[in-house]
Amino acid sequence: MNEPLAILQVLEKGSFTTGSVVQMFELARGLARRGHRVGVVSRPEGDVARRSREEGIPFFPLRLAHEFDLSSARRLARIFDEFAADVVHVHKGIAHSVALFATLFTRRRPVLVVNRGVSFPLDRFAALKFRVRLDAVVTVSQDIKRVVVASTRIPPGKVHVVYAGVDLSRFDPSRVDGGRVRREWGVAPDEELVVQVGARDWKGWRDLLSATALVAPARPRVRTAIVACKDDAEKERVLAFARERDAGDRVLAIGFRTDMPDVLAAADVVVDLSYEGLGVTGTIREAMALGRPVIASAAGGNPELVQDGESGLLVPPRDPRATALALDRLLSDPELSGRLGQAARERVTKGFSTEARLDRIEALYRELVASAGRARRAETGEATTVDR
Repeated sequence: MNEPLAILQVLEKGSFTTGSVVQMFELARGLARRGHRVGVVSRPEGDVARRSREEGIPFFPLRLAHEFDLSSARRLARIFDEFAADVVHVHKGIAHSVALFATLFTRRRPVLVVNRGVSFPLDRFAALKFRVRLDAVVTVSQDIKRVVVASTRIPPGKVHVVYAGVDLSRFDPSRVDGGRVRREWGVAPDEELVVQVGARDWKGWRDLLSATALVAPARPRVRTAIVACKDDAEKERVLAFARERDAGDRVLAIGFRTDMPDVLAAADVVVDLSYEGLGVTGTIREAMALGRPVIASAAGGNPELVQDGESGLLVPPRDPRATALALDRLLSDPELSGRLGQAARERVTKGFSTEARLDRIEALYRELVASAGRARRAETGEATTVDR
């Protein structure tokens, strides 16, 4: 039961600016460090190839051009066979489709696990994929599990909730330097800095800027940073909206960062107001690991992470006024902010760490591989001592 498994992680995205890539890579690295034979399959461009090689993880470049990329499927089937894969874990739609086609060409039948990290309902084609040659679905929240079961009609027992994890050695309050980031951004020590990561529309950044404008008359030193704007045009879109709300001098539009522990540590409050498509917001989880007070929308799986009034504050989605009240409450009460931040760190440590996630995923893989082995033996009439 404790023998190493051969595991392939497959994902078409190659940039560490997305949570799916970060979570996939941390899973691959963690499993490799536990002694499993792990390989990563992804597009050759991007950072995943380099980071895999730095970690000594075999990397298999694959075009993964689109859902019906049969040439990639045939190549992936050869990788299944050559790697002698026990488990194939796919993390996005194209990877899922190509892996399904690959099972038509491979000599072996590895266990197929599909990751689902967003709560958007699945369309008919996606739902069909979940009913074919699938051993398990891993969702990052109970809320997403409900959506998957309702959309696909697969048995609930095939869908397993495994919360995404935080690397507590990286998001460690004793190792960060938020002051450096504040100096870089020109934020004075006596200014109150609010940070949200993500400038896509459904992330709710407009609601946060509206809340900033509402709270500004009572808090003249408040500033808000929207981090991870993808380009200058997106930065200008954020700043233009801030100017429309007479908050232009209070808002910072920041590009992608690789120093997220320091960025989040720079904040007096970390906010995420996503209102659709989300599982459990990664930056809220990371900020909690750093002991920062957080405000999150009561959407998706966020209420599964943030206990309102105990480890953070929840606000209704699309409600700038409620957000403004929550901001004023935290910024006005350092004792409350400190208490919530301490409880947040404890909550993440106990149930939302990378190690906790690895334990659950590893146990699931072993259960699925053992079950597949029993099924094969039953088909061939073979029996073992255990079976008898």
